[in-house]
Amino acid sequence: MLNILWAAMILLGTVCAAAAGRLPQITDAALSSAKEAVTLAITMMGIISLWSGIMEIASASGILTGMAKKMRPILYFLFPEIPKEHPAITHIAANMIANVFGLGWAATPAGLKAMEELENLEESRRKSLLPGPVRKKGIASNEMCTFLVINISSLQLIPVNIIAYRSQYGSINPTAIVGPAILATMASTGAALIFCKIMAKNRKAKNV
Repeated sequence: MLNILWAAMILLGTVCAAAAGRLPQITDAALSSAKEAVTLAITMMGIISLWSGIMEIASASGILTGMAKKMRPILYFLFPEIPKEHPAITHIAANMIANVFGLGWAATPAGLKAMEELENLEESRRKSLLPGPVRKKGIASNEMCTFLVINISSLQLIPVNIIAYRSQYGSINPTAIVGPAILATMASTGAALIFCKIMAKNRKAKNV
């Protein structure tokens, strides 16, 4: 669907430019944008590599595991249906830690592993190997929904990616976004948690 929308916008823009006699400007904009995209990609690649490396070092040295253990009271509150010491908890913690530092790309692998473990947890429940509410295959569990919403709302203390974008495009004070980002993501995460708790309660009442 998105491919269709993008193709339609490009085609419509080209037709309008041709009708207005501005095709040379379209060509110049396409060439300059391509150059700018390559420059931005190289800049972001360096930043992603740096922070992804830091996350790997933190994981290998046990720092990430230690932080995950400190977060467990919060995680058990957010995900009460996940058994204690389940592997999903560690992956969820790693994802949340990466998101807090604004490292969306570094958070993705941990997020995928967390969803895999949550699916394994559902399979175990279906086979009656673990206690907990059993749902039909293809229906997301409360833990999956909560994790997905928290991941999207993404509380951020240091929005590294946005700071990098602002720096790339010549912002005088790239870090000025930190305060507003903290307030905005705190509000979005708080609203997300309230929504998830209400929906989980409703699903429990309906036994869905």
